[in-house]
Amino acid sequence: MQLLLLQVAIVLVTVVGTGVTAMLIQEHQLREAYQDRMIAVAQSVARLPVILGAFDDDDPSAVIQPVAEVVRNASDVTYVVVTDAAGIRYSHPNPERIGERVSTDPAIPLSGQVYVGTQTGTLGESWRVKVPIFGDDGEVIGQVSVGILESELRADFLGGLGGLLAALAVAALAGVVGSAWIGRVIRRRIYGLEPDEIRAMLETRQAMLHGIREGIVAVDDRDRVVLMNDAAARLLGVAEPESVLGRPVADVLDAELAHVVASAEEQETLVLSGERVLLVHGDRVRVDGREVGSIAILRDRTELEAVLRELQGAQGLAEGLRAQSHEFSNTLHVVSGLLELGDVDAAIAYIQRVGGGGALSSLADRGGIGDVETAALVLAKRSRAHELAIELELAPHSHLSPIEDAGFRTDLVTVVGNLLDNAMEACVLGGHVRIDIRDDREPGVVVVRVDDDGPGVPEDRRAEIFEPDVTGKGPADGKARRGIGLTIVRRVAARLGGDATVDRAPSGGARFTVRLPAPDEGVAAGGSAARAVEPA
Repeated sequence: MQLLLLQVAIVLVTVVGTGVTAMLIQEHQLREAYQDRMIAVAQSVARLPVILGAFDDDDPSAVIQPVAEVVRNASDVTYVVVTDAAGIRYSHPNPERIGERVSTDPAIPLSGQVYVGTQTGTLGESWRVKVPIFGDDGEVIGQVSVGILESELRADFLGGLGGLLAALAVAALAGVVGSAWIGRVIRRRIYGLEPDEIRAMLETRQAMLHGIREGIVAVDDRDRVVLMNDAAARLLGVAEPESVLGRPVADVLDAELAHVVASAEEQETLVLSGERVLLVHGDRVRVDGREVGSIAILRDRTELEAVLRELQGAQGLAEGLRAQSHEFSNTLHVVSGLLELGDVDAAIAYIQRVGGGGALSSLADRGGIGDVETAALVLAKRSRAHELAIELELAPHSHLSPIEDAGFRTDLVTVVGNLLDNAMEACVLGGHVRIDIRDDREPGVVVVRVDDDGPGVPEDRRAEIFEPDVTGKGPADGKARRGIGLTIVRRVAARLGGDATVDRAPSGGARFTVRLPAPDEGVAAGGSAARAVEPA
């Protein structure tokens, strides 16, 4: 009912507004038509030779009055009045007024200009035109005033309203009937809900969609985005969810994620979107047995995998400490045995030989890495490499000042962790990995270079090694997706305005080089001047 009343009100307001506008236009056009006619009549009378010649007669009105009346009757105007330069009438519809001065000010036409307007004279209020009469010498010798009563204008105007009012009435009736029919159709489409009920449902829906932590993306049967909640926008890097509504899903999402969302395969799939690893569950949407689109639920696996990497690093560190503790116990036993045998010199030589060993001790001074988190990551990876019988070497000329920007520090840790994991997986037993981190090569740029002695990357595959699912490490075990670490590295570098490249390492394996421009004040001052640049 509310919708019907609103539609009827809109129709009536529109019809009334249109009618009033049409009436104003019609009244204006009527006045313009009379104005054009009166100007033409007045100017023609002012130029008639018989009128001009009569001004020199002893009784000008004897000639002018008959001519003026003929013109008045022929042109269907109320009056045609001719006066001299003093305003004395030579013609008038009422002959008794001839010879009298005009009742309105004749100054404008007598000054040589044309006057158009409404004035009240001896015949009543009238719409009139006054034009000057010029003599042979160009001087103004009189005026011609032509007018029509306002009452006659109103009568003409009202006489033409019958058709317009009838048309407006028919339009209003048709609009009301059409509104009632449209209201019934709309109510069937919205299941008979009233506007208040629809508003309550939408508010509940919005609160539910934007309150849940999982991302939700829905597309229609033409693969256009029709829904994206706040969680999905955050996961996909979309600033305003409303800005993507109605756009093709392929223009909004990465190609792989767009395909998964549009196809809505009823299974959970790991998808790389930007720098995030998402677990996507899709499903088709059916209404009354008809497919109207698809919906995808997005869960962020990036944080989980980051936690797993941290846990793996902590476990590797703990295992390294346990192994080092076991080595230290063996060392104590050897020293104890040599001392019991009385061979003090041999015990001292043995202590000097093994005193600097261990998986962790070689990084005790951080090797020039001033950022705590990055140093801790390299330390944990060093412990893990030691467990895998891989030598992880930190280049002696590495240098990294403390990083003040938390976001950039996280990006750097992500890049270093993925590069080291990739290098260690590429090495065989007894392999060697070398990492070089420098912030003193280019001002405001951190360069990370990781070499390994693995099989390397063939030259024909170097362009695609950073693409998703491209890996040389063999198939996944079914629990995790492979070939995304290097993709994340390149995407992080690209977002920061840097780049990631791969080449052949001097050891024969792969050399990955990543340039990361730091944000303003991202790295503590003194990074480039703290140490002299040493050759790589």
